[in-house]
Amino acid sequence: MKKCLTLLLLFVATLSANAQFEQGTKFVGASLSGLNLSYSGNEKFRFGLDAEAGYFVADCVMLKAYVGYEHTKAIDDVRVGAQARYYFRQNGIYLGAGAEYNHFTPKNNDIMIPVEVGYAFYLNHYLTIEPAVYYKMSLHDFGGNSTVGARIGIGYYF
Repeated sequence: MKKCLTLLLLFVATLSANAQFEQGTKFVGASLSGLNLSYSGNEKFRFGLDAEAGYFVADCVMLKAYVGYEHTKAIDDVRVGAQARYYFRQNGIYLGAGAEYNHFTPKNNDIMIPVEVGYAFYLNHYLTIEPAVYYKMSLHDFGGNSTVGARIGIGYYF
């Protein structure tokens, strides 16, 4: 009897864990990057904050938009971007890629191509903690503005 009940509970938990990646699910979140976890050729220290919203257009495929702010010792930048994410249904790992427009304070603009790998760790059916590593390739100044970093975020899937 205990084995049957345990198997039933595991089956229900597996179904509910996959439900967050279904078509029609919405997402809102915020993430924090930098804190000496990000590096570019121009600046060693970066601190960033992003707000993001997304929608699953198909099972395991989310389109998201975000706005962000990043501070360095010399400049500040504001960014806006769009990204597609693919979630692996079995474990919550995701891959993302997109495009981003950056406006730096001393009259400089840049287009970047961000790619990231992350993990959606579910605290409950809706709330996640999402650590990720990313690389942003600059189309304006490849050597100086391209960035490698890590971020930690919190997400709400509904």
